[in-house]
Amino acid sequence: MTEESANPIVVIDTSMGSITAELWADRAPKTVENMLAYIDDKFYDGLIFHRVIPDFMIQGGGMDPDMKQKATRAPVINEASAELRNDRGTLAMARTSDVNSATAQFFINLVDNGFLNHQNETAQGFGYCAFGSVTEGMDVVSKIGAVSTGRQGFHDDVPVEAVTINSISRA
Repeated sequence: MTEESANPIVVIDTSMGSITAELWADRAPKTVENMLAYIDDKFYDGLIFHRVIPDFMIQGGGMDPDMKQKATRAPVINEASAELRNDRGTLAMARTSDVNSATAQFFINLVDNGFLNHQNETAQGFGYCAFGSVTEGMDVVSKIGAVSTGRQGFHDDVPVEAVTINSISRA
């Protein structure tokens, strides 16, 4: 791979440590472009991992410490495919039941979550677009995945003590 075509590397600095990830611009270009635009705008700075489910995933990138959702850009097209698997340590876009509703929220898979993979073109089978993988800091991801959680307002699985995303930046 030449230097010009190298996939971007980002550092997710959290209150529990740093996570380094490679974003797959070569396999999910629109998704990575979307994520990098939020990163370059410092959108994620000060937000939290607001949903943590042990043996499943940690989700962040949309809520502030008061669980108020931050306004986002228009959704990005879902680039999920059979090749982009939701395996342990992969980053994927969070979305609603609308296949093409992902904006800024992302999650990191704590285990292989095959049921989130692209199966077919139906709403039920489309899956969640994995767009990168953790290259350093899986211990931090695992620590976040083990925090105590509870209910806050309408939200379940919220860390009792906020896990802050201090910043996400290009490496």
